[in-house]
Amino acid sequence: MRLCGVAMQPLRPVLFHPDVPEIAFIEQTLLPGTLETRSARTIQELADAIRRLGIRGAPALGCAGACGIALSALITRESDLTKFISAVRHDADLLRSTRPTAVNLFYGIDRVMAVVESAGSVKDAQVRAVREAEAVVDSDRQTCHAIGNHGLQIVPHGARILTHCNAGALACGEWGTALGVVRSAHEAGRDIRVYACETRPLLQGARLTSWELERDGIDVTLITDSMAAVLMRKGEIDLVIVGADRVVSDAVFNKIGTYMHAVCAHAHQIPFYIAAPFSTFDEDAKEEMVPIEERAGDEIRMIQNCSIAPRDIKVWNPAFDATPMNLVTGIITEHGIFRLPRDIDLIKEKKKSSGREGFPA
Repeated sequence: MRLCGVAMQPLRPVLFHPDVPEIAFIEQTLLPGTLETRSARTIQELADAIRRLGIRGAPALGCAGACGIALSALITRESDLTKFISAVRHDADLLRSTRPTAVNLFYGIDRVMAVVESAGSVKDAQVRAVREAEAVVDSDRQTCHAIGNHGLQIVPHGARILTHCNAGALACGEWGTALGVVRSAHEAGRDIRVYACETRPLLQGARLTSWELERDGIDVTLITDSMAAVLMRKGEIDLVIVGADRVVSDAVFNKIGTYMHAVCAHAHQIPFYIAAPFSTFDEDAKEEMVPIEERAGDEIRMIQNCSIAPRDIKVWNPAFDATPMNLVTGIITEHGIFRLPRDIDLIKEKKKSSGREGFPA
């Protein structure tokens, strides 16, 4: 990415340093005011970072989960293989408990856990865990670029794109999913404009998406979530592209507010696209089977430690909602654009041929 002729350093929110060992991550709760890298050297530190959303975004959680199991393998002080695997499993359970909705976290954990459990010795488990975690992160980076390239076919020149929450480089290994499509279109000279919804209550669109796009020299306008329908009615939106935390056979789970935008887009006959890697697919599941994470009430009662509501007011604060598939125009993946349930057999075949059949484990 270039800004004013100067090459910009790619945003890589999760980096594994096995030689330390540690997981370095961009502390996203401090953005946009401060770009700070912190480190987790224990599984508890990593779990805390995930819970407070220092690390967030479905693909980035997959990377963090994979690296977390490798970190556990390196710091676990057990010479007996059976006890070693049991200790790493305990750490895997701790990481799984941090965010129940985003399936990529489980995919990353289970993918590295599988090589640990099949190892012949502690040393073998450590070597294989590091190699597999690095492969997960590298694969996610390549996947996001591929999503961006496939997304070019649905982005016309001069497109005005609405997005919600943050499905950018900060939410992935690099580049982004929804913002990966935006970045690829920008690089291709499509002269696009982006409307970023602020995304209440934690303002990921305002704090993160607008920061990412402005950093990369992409035309972005910040709006409140409630302004999107008016722009659609005025003919100012050509398409909507958002990310996903889990894709099941009959719905897409994404940041709360996504369903509202999908309903409005459908009412105004505007294409509504999901951009997500195959690791986000849980296509054998249905909406009713997926737990929705509910977060603390103070996320709504307060903004940056300032009270905006009565202190003891009751709050309902789901982190995600489900958008029915009949409202989704298509799902942009690293293997092309699909629709569910129409393409479910094709998706399963693609998974099988790419060696990813049956994930998440």
